Amino acid sequence: MSTITGGCHCGAIRYEVEGEAIVHALCHCRDCRLHAGAPVVGWTMYADDAVKVTKGEPKVYHSSEHGRRHFCGDCGTGLFYFNANIMPGIIDIQSATYDDPEVVPATMQIQVAERLRWMEHAHELPAFDRYPPQP
Repeated sequence: MSTITGGCHCGAIRYEVEGEAIVHALCHCRDCRLHAGAPVVGWTMYADDAVKVTKGEPKVYHSSEHGRRHFCGDCGTGLFYFNANIMPGIIDIQSATYDDPEVVPATMQIQVAERLRWMEHAHELPAFDRYPPQP
């Protein structure tokens, strides 16, 4: 059984995850985009008893009738998502908050019906190790 650790940007919230991920999906839904301020959000799904908050206490935002998004009240980092109506007994963890985000590779993309059209070809854009050259 593996242990994964992670937390928010400012360090006020820390957590541990025990066990194996059910799936790691990149979500394109509008709700996730708006909450994260990003074009896509990585979520790793686990049984909800696999996660233990070891420092701090996340705030909870009721993002929909059944959806509950947990985040750091100090820095705003999104951490967890629960929706007992469509995913009973499951917690989603924002995978970019792992201390080592490479530990669980993404296995699929979901909610692509809501994907921003330009994200379909994002892998074709010019890429720079840091910043593009200045003109």
